[in-house]
Amino acid sequence: MNYKELFRIAWLLVSSPARAWKEISMEKDKQKVFSAFVYPMIGLCSLSVFIHSLRTTGWSSPESFQTAMIICCAVAISLFGGYFSAAYIINRLSAGMFSLEDNIPLIRQFCGYALVVTFLIKIVIGFFPEFEIIGWMVEFYTIYVVWEGVPVLIKVKEKDRLLFTIVTSVALVVCPTFIQLVFNKLMAIFY
Repeated sequence: MNYKELFRIAWLLVSSPARAWKEISMEKDKQKVFSAFVYPMIGLCSLSVFIHSLRTTGWSSPESFQTAMIICCAVAISLFGGYFSAAYIINRLSAGMFSLEDNIPLIRQFCGYALVVTFLIKIVIGFFPEFEIIGWMVEFYTIYVVWEGVPVLIKVKEKDRLLFTIVTSVALVVCPTFIQLVFNKLMAIFY
């Protein structure tokens, strides 16, 4: 796992999405996104939440570690499940609504990198939860990242670009959020 490359591509996706997507489009292995980007980012998001939880609850009791682990797992499960759910939904919609071929490896690659804004927000909010409202506002930047990536990676028709961008952005934001809400509600019931 190369964290220098991970941060470089994350920075490039945020600062210059068009250039980043061109670079990503040259990747031969569409599965590389898992080990090189998605899984490490999910790990960093979970780690930030875990550290903050331990910092606020303290190290004095086993319950504090248990609480930190539960919160950490909630973030990891929501991002992991949200990523795969969004990729599945986007793949189905792209084949149905936009007459694109069924290409789940390409859609997974696209979704993995397009989630960069969500990942970075989760890392920051993990350490500083008081910035959550700002995080929700910054989440709209996902639309721009997706907008720049659609013609390069997905190659959707120009007339469908806006609709595809909106549908994809909504799926990328809503899926992880919905899973985290459900997970938190279930934890409130059983914990």
